[in-house]
Amino acid sequence: MAGRRRRDYPHHIPVRIPENSLENPSLNYLEEDTLKKATFVLATTIIAFCATLVVWNSAILAAPAANPAALTATKFQVDPYWPKPLPDHWVTGEVGGTCVDAQDNVFIVTRGNLTPDEQRIATVAPPIIEFNPEGKVINSWGDRKVTPNGMHSCFVDYQGNVWVAGNHDGIVQKYSHDGSKLLLQIGTKGKFDTSDGTENGAAMNSSHTLLNRPSSVFVDPSNGDVYISDGYGNRRVVVFDKDGHYLRQWGRQGTVAEADAGVGGVFLAIVHCVVIGNDGLVYVCDRMSDRIQVFDKMGNFKRNIWVQKGSAKRTVIGSAWWLAFSRDPGQTLMYVVDGGDEVLWTLDHATGKVLSGFGRPGHQVGEFSFEHTVAVDSKGNLFIGETINGRRVQKFKPVVK
Repeated sequence: MAGRRRRDYPHHIPVRIPENSLENPSLNYLEEDTLKKATFVLATTIIAFCATLVVWNSAILAAPAANPAALTATKFQVDPYWPKPLPDHWVTGEVGGTCVDAQDNVFIVTRGNLTPDEQRIATVAPPIIEFNPEGKVINSWGDRKVTPNGMHSCFVDYQGNVWVAGNHDGIVQKYSHDGSKLLLQIGTKGKFDTSDGTENGAAMNSSHTLLNRPSSVFVDPSNGDVYISDGYGNRRVVVFDKDGHYLRQWGRQGTVAEADAGVGGVFLAIVHCVVIGNDGLVYVCDRMSDRIQVFDKMGNFKRNIWVQKGSAKRTVIGSAWWLAFSRDPGQTLMYVVDGGDEVLWTLDHATGKVLSGFGRPGHQVGEFSFEHTVAVDSKGNLFIGETINGRRVQKFKPVVK
């Protein structure tokens, strides 16, 4: 695809077989017992080496990915040296989404909406950029004529495939990990689940084949079902099977009174994210209602988790923007993006209690302007993307005493 960069892989070193091998007549002076002894020593050495290698690999596999305390940290500090400078004069524009794969490589999806001055002197970055854990670009890909318009989020599934959604388009796409293949598309690009099929038509909230400005996607690792928060026009969570066939949906437009009362299954405005926890429950960002609604996979409402209720101007942007869980098996903590107050909150998963928070409005390192999404790696690092005014991704490292 256009804009795709090749990965840098180590070169394989060829092994040469010397001409004076054991088949060479010049070695006939070796006695048979000498050859046997040499063969025995060589075989013993190889066996010992293999045994050592097995033990070494087992130790690596058994070792924890990080200090366990880091996985449930409630305090963080910004890493001002992540990521490394982008190549080729790239500028991202707004960073719509952040996600992490099983190797702790970080993906961001960019909108490429450069300012006039940036357009004059810079190069539009590719839609999808992949960084290694150290922050170096190792891959990039995407054709903006094909990828969703208004890149809003990304997700790496349990098979390593990369999913993207766009809130100014009607599609969710699934790509191979390196971006070389478009594996699945749900919806039709440029056609919306509205009364007239356009972005500005009245939302229908009902189509089994079309979407209406989807915001995020999550794939159930138990069966491959695809959960989509179809929420920038529609007000629903819609579920498809692994082949893109409609299964079910839930959600409708709510009122302020219903939102204040915590009524489940209604959304005041934007359905901004969907995440499946290790507990098998579905967590949905009801952004303007300042809450995360929790459902089972059939859409039965379970409970609300309030995010600084009433602290951000609800009629403008709300407080429950994005959600990621800590990486311990029990997912003890919830990291919640509050783009209304420009804070990343850490909540206790079990109780919903706010434990800590960091951030403030601004453009300096560690500050936020339209804080939008968060992703967590296996070491407990947070990667936060900013859109309209921030237009960047920042890394925050856990602070462990």
